Amino acid sequence: MHVQEWLDTVPAAAVYAVVALVIGLESLGIPLPGEIVLVSAALLSSQHGGINPVVLGACASLGAVVGDSIGYAIGRRGGRPLLAWLGRKFPRHFSEGHVATAERSFEKWGMWAVFFGRFVALLRIFAGPLAGVLRMPYWKFLIANLLGGVIWAGGTTAVIYYVGVVAEAWLKKFSWLGLVAAVLVGLASMLMVKHRAKKATEEKEKAEREAAEAEAVPAAE
Repeated sequence: MHVQEWLDTVPAAAVYAVVALVIGLESLGIPLPGEIVLVSAALLSSQHGGINPVVLGACASLGAVVGDSIGYAIGRRGGRPLLAWLGRKFPRHFSEGHVATAERSFEKWGMWAVFFGRFVALLRIFAGPLAGVLRMPYWKFLIANLLGGVIWAGGTTAVIYYVGVVAEAWLKKFSWLGLVAAVLVGLASMLMVKHRAKKATEEKEKAEREAAEAEAVPAAE
């Protein structure tokens, strides 16, 4: 079952909770499809009057900020052995190459890596734990985490919600345009087939006349 279809079967309060929980766990360092869940829920809110996009964005932001903060605390306490353990548990996401790439980003950009990491799937998982492992001052992490989480979660919710509203209105208009277009295409196809059939009949009759004339000439001689 598709994520959006599943979310459509649960109450609005459960949707808020699921979005906050999945995004929080992803931000904590567990590879989960947080962005897919958020996009699906935001699109659903544009079609479902019971889901408030403002509340949804707030829950997503809360999950992102709290999850990242917990990930930071775990990373600060666990240190390098934590990354090695994560590499064994989730080799696809926490391989040595991925960790090295994330470390270079943190060394180059500092707190901005936390902010922009919120918008990149791989760094979104790494940001909290790795910032803790690298001992980034918490106040810097908190500022970048708060700004990145709110802008990413709130911005994604708002954009997808309004895209869904516009798309739904456009599709309603398009249904009439589609009907007219289908009729026109049908008429055009019918006329084209009729024209080709007529042309094929004329060519056949012409060929038969030419064959008959060709047979008549030797007989006359």
